[in-house]
Amino acid sequence: MTDKILIIAEKPSVASDLVKVLPGKFTKEKTYFEGDDYVVSFAIGHLVSICYPEEMDPIYQKWDMDNLPILPETFALKGLDGTKSQLNALQKLIRRKDIKEIVNACDAGREGELIFKYIIKFVWNTSIAQKTFKRLWLQSMTADAIRKAFASLRDNSEMLPLEDTALCRSESDWLIGINATRALTGYNSRKGGFFLTPCGRVQTPTLSLLVKR
Repeated sequence: MTDKILIIAEKPSVASDLVKVLPGKFTKEKTYFEGDDYVVSFAIGHLVSICYPEEMDPIYQKWDMDNLPILPETFALKGLDGTKSQLNALQKLIRRKDIKEIVNACDAGREGELIFKYIIKFVWNTSIAQKTFKRLWLQSMTADAIRKAFASLRDNSEMLPLEDTALCRSESDWLIGINATRALTGYNSRKGGFFLTPCGRVQTPTLSLLVKR
């Protein structure tokens, strides 16, 4: 069995562009392209997200002020509805025995790092720990830029600060959004009824700026 490299792009169109530049012939399957040395697949934007509180623990089904703040020790993940088939396809590819190296070819930036990280965390098992991870840092989709990026793949360790930044952003959005929304909703519903009052790390300060204008 020949060892292969799995490349995961952020969207199908990027996967197609990469295949045009990589050496060798590729067979197109429904969820990936496969050649002698490379397998190229893709996400469809975010495939994985943090679970809602009630999906982590049934006690949170009821919006009770006494249960706040909700501060999980770990953030459970779930596959997003509508793209689970692609997530399942990636899981099979990532766990394949002939895949020895996995290249993150998602967009160059914080969100691209998060999309890839959440996929890997969601499908993780002990076999994946034996694989090597690399980062393709693409800021242009010209053939020459793609070749140069593949010639200078970054080690996964170089990307850890950006990965941590992405995880902090995602988890802080969850913590602020979930807890503040439930707290404000509980406060505004204290005299009866249910008055949903959304609150978010970005949306609420932005709304405040608009109101002040």
